[in-house]
Amino acid sequence: MEARIAAPDFWDDGDAAQKILKERTCLEKLVDGWDRLVRDVEDIKILIELGGEVEDEETLAEVKLLNDGLEERVRQAEFQKMLSGPHDRNSCFVSITAGAGGTEAQDWAEMLLRMYLRFCEKRGWRTEITECQAGDEAGIKGVTFTVDGEYGYGYLKAEAGIHRLVRLSPFDGNARRHTSFASVFVFPEIDDDIEVSISDADLRIDTYRSGGAGGQHVNVTDSAVRITHLPTGLVAACQNERSQHMNKATAMRMLRAKLYERELEERAAKVSEIGGEKKEIGWGSQIRSYVLHPYRMVKDLRTGVETGNTDAVLNGDLDEFVVAFLMGVRRNDQEGTS
Repeated sequence: MEARIAAPDFWDDGDAAQKILKERTCLEKLVDGWDRLVRDVEDIKILIELGGEVEDEETLAEVKLLNDGLEERVRQAEFQKMLSGPHDRNSCFVSITAGAGGTEAQDWAEMLLRMYLRFCEKRGWRTEITECQAGDEAGIKGVTFTVDGEYGYGYLKAEAGIHRLVRLSPFDGNARRHTSFASVFVFPEIDDDIEVSISDADLRIDTYRSGGAGGQHVNVTDSAVRITHLPTGLVAACQNERSQHMNKATAMRMLRAKLYERELEERAAKVSEIGGEKKEIGWGSQIRSYVLHPYRMVKDLRTGVETGNTDAVLNGDLDEFVVAFLMGVRRNDQEGTS
């Protein structure tokens, strides 16, 4: 790859050159990480020999600290190996839709949005809400946002499915316990070099006025765009830009990704591996339960991972759930092919 980059005609195709540079950066991270592990192992071996020869307890204590750090980095490297799907490294789109439960569910959908935005922020990923439909009284009926970051799809695909909340309702004057549902759908942003055939005759493009909080930020033009793919019924919309042209471009990116994902699903018949199974947003189909009353616990029904620190989870501390799910999927795949 370095030889290709050094070639005199490397920049003749700017887009191709940028892709190669990006791929090289990713490979460099993998190689550098491996080299560091190897160096650390050798350093620990030397310290063990030195400490053992002179029976130096202080040196052996240092060895233990270094070895604990090495073990954690090996676990991280093992998990990174799990993110080897064709689109795992890509950025992605995330859609959240309120389900059964009315205002309760709409508030729950907004809580999930906050949770995922916090999760992305902690990982240094850039997010942008492209469309949001406010709830009737509180919360949101639905929202779509982009996640721009390396391995965004690889991580967040673990969150696709139905999420269930149990709590004392803040909207119930009698303070009764309510159960709410919301769905999370994740699909990868696809590269421009992947061909997705979209005929203009198959599209219905609607424009409308973007919503806003009022004041100087109210959009007084019909700049929001909703694109419907008539043969499939798939819809993509964007309203966050003032320019209708930019909103249309973003909506088309989303539509391309949805159509590509649909093609993969039909071809492979493995819906759950691409964007999460599409089930009714209600009882019996949830992947995770968040219980805030009468006790506090979050439990993933696919892996059995649970925690009583519900506040941390709702603030974006999802690593334990994501890692367990992705590592479990990998083990099952290996067992099925062995």
